[in-house]
Amino acid sequence: MRYMLLCYHEEQFWERAGAAALAAGRNEAAQLVHDLDAKGQWLRSAPLHPAATATSVRVRDGRRIVTDGPFAETREVLGGFHLIDVKSREEAIEIAARHARISHGTVEVRPVLEIEGVPKT
Repeated sequence: MRYMLLCYHEEQFWERAGAAALAAGRNEAAQLVHDLDAKGQWLRSAPLHPAATATSVRVRDGRRIVTDGPFAETREVLGGFHLIDVKSREEAIEIAARHARISHGTVEVRPVLEIEGVPKT
């Protein structure tokens, strides 16, 4: 079963922690990807640029509305994702708990809805 691990963190954490902590966090995340890949569980991962680079798009009453930045007002923002293929929700939760940002952020675990006729990753 495929799961999306959505990785949220407070962007200012890395500014306060410094470059060495950021490099260590990235190395830890890369190691997790290598471990998952070796087990055949890894499908795709990607970090995201800061939330300030985001653009939100909505359509209301047939009109497109484009605004800069994320829509939600929250301290934690989506920082990246991992798409994995594991046997159970419990296994996905175990992997999420290993993520580098879990000590100061949140990893949301969601099953991927498989839709017939849509190409898979």
